[in-house]
Amino acid sequence: MSEPHASGKGIRTNTHPPAQDEKGARTLSAERWRRRVLAAAGVAVIVAVTLGPFYWMLRTAFTFPPEIFRNPRSILPPQWTLGNFMRVLGLVSPAEAVALGGTGQALGFALSLRNSLIVTASITISQVFFSACAAYAFARLRFPFRDSLFSIYVAALMIPLIVTVIPNFAFIQELGWLNTFRGIVAPFFLMTPLAVFFMRQFFVSINKELEESAYLDGAGRLTTAFRIVFPMSTPALMTCAIIVATTTWNEYLWMLIVGRDRAVRVLTVALGIFRQQTPQGAPDWGGLMAGTMLATVPIALVFLLLGKHVVNSIGHTGFR
Repeated sequence: MSEPHASGKGIRTNTHPPAQDEKGARTLSAERWRRRVLAAAGVAVIVAVTLGPFYWMLRTAFTFPPEIFRNPRSILPPQWTLGNFMRVLGLVSPAEAVALGGTGQALGFALSLRNSLIVTASITISQVFFSACAAYAFARLRFPFRDSLFSIYVAALMIPLIVTVIPNFAFIQELGWLNTFRGIVAPFFLMTPLAVFFMRQFFVSINKELEESAYLDGAGRLTTAFRIVFPMSTPALMTCAIIVATTTWNEYLWMLIVGRDRAVRVLTVALGIFRQQTPQGAPDWGGLMAGTMLATVPIALVFLLLGKHVVNSIGHTGFR
């Protein structure tokens, strides 16, 4: 008997030589490293572009004023000095300020810092509170045309702020609130579309069963909002507060129009006026950069203390 021949349709096992597998692994590893290098290079470029102005601000702030433009290519300050900060903080007399390379003009940093803190704290606290209340109403209450009103309200985000400057100024002038804290705070006191939209989206994501349980226990709307919903929304409230505080701290146009008087002048306006106090020559860049650096410290501290906490809280809060 003859043995049966193996059919050509049998199962074939495809195996690659070890050398070919090793070559493919090396190619894949090289591709991964190339992508990592490109990603790191891209991040480095973005960081350099972002932090470049801040570095130049530091360099100018610590440089003796006459040396600022003598060696502009120097990475480090050509001649270190703390005189710019002493002049800005008012720790020296006008004659000593001129000797330190300044113009002798006063910035009034302490008073302007106090005014900025008052305005920022007032607007942040009030705006976060009223925005949270409005957002809760849009998220939980049922009333006619609720969704349409919310859409119209959010559409106000598309209106440039410059459009409302003249009507607001006329209104504040009629009230006699020019050069007062009331006039500065009034247009921002209640709420903004961005804050309401942000808070409303967070409230919608909260499980309604917690509120329904509170209703069964006899709690009303206000009790449920202030004792359950708002405490659970602390990360969102803190995030909204940081956004509002940063925006208010950096606001310039409205503060300049309504609050030019020294008694209510905020830091951004004080720095702008300080820059214009030498119309016949170049601005006092050393003092200006020193004042700008000091003005960034409070808001930078807010980010350092609360920024990471807010991001982690939101990232680990799983409302379903």
